[in-house]
Amino acid sequence: MRNLNLDQLQTLIAIADLGTLAAAAQALHLSAPTVSLHVSELESRLGVTLVHRGRHQTRLTPAGSQLVSSGRRLLKQVEDDVDKVRRFAAGAEGKVRLGASAGVIANFLPDVLETLARRKPGIELELDVLGSRETMHALDAGILDIGIVALPQKTERQVEVSTWRSDPMVAFLPLDWDAPELVTPEWLAQRALISIKNGTQMHRLTAAWFGKAGFQPRVRVELGFPVAIKGLVAAGYGAAILPLERSDDAALHAKMQLRALSPSLVRHMGIVHRHLEPHDVAIREVLRALEEFSEAAIPTGK
Repeated sequence: MRNLNLDQLQTLIAIADLGTLAAAAQALHLSAPTVSLHVSELESRLGVTLVHRGRHQTRLTPAGSQLVSSGRRLLKQVEDDVDKVRRFAAGAEGKVRLGASAGVIANFLPDVLETLARRKPGIELELDVLGSRETMHALDAGILDIGIVALPQKTERQVEVSTWRSDPMVAFLPLDWDAPELVTPEWLAQRALISIKNGTQMHRLTAAWFGKAGFQPRVRVELGFPVAIKGLVAAGYGAAILPLERSDDAALHAKMQLRALSPSLVRHMGIVHRHLEPHDVAIREVLRALEEFSEAAIPTGK
């Protein structure tokens, strides 16, 4: 079977979006017979009916819908590749795809983006909001170039990992609670708890902190976003253990108490990327910028 024709795929997608062959022909600046021929050749190559042709409307078959779905992804990849070639030809450094959690993107990436924009304006950093496990899978699949993940992580041989930063985990408590200077697992296990979503590295880290002390506390609610958790803590709904990442949340932190943990707990984060080739200039520049914003643990404080 001959390879699929991208123009014919684009025609089928236009039919799916616009509803008729005539509308697709007008949008693509093609003649109606050409559009019909594109569909017929696709059907001939695949040996299936892709389109039910009606007098006033065209309807995709299940096979046609599946091909449209796959075709969108294929055309997006082709567009990305063509864009990358054009950017290199124009002297730009290219596009770098980075995956990280929403918290990391909100707290740390703005400074990195500012640095890149000033130093290498031709680099386009495409961000994808993903958990650590999803980021690792995307790297293994070649969907991402760089990931920022919680450590440790199981890695494939083609992925390189380096420690990026270490942030202390602290207890975020409602303002009206009578809290000790150091919060222990025993003390916190007896209070209402708000937890980060189960299945994340941070959840496993916190559970292990309680488990080593012999406690398995009941959690009042699990959420996927630290900012939402902090909002509930500030409202007096319960306590949470989260990393102390930076001081930008001073207004929100003023509505809570922050206490160090005993024993102490640290969330380690790493940078992961595939093995680099000599032509991966843009990826190296992004890694360089990320390294400039790596930090040791922040003093805990109250």
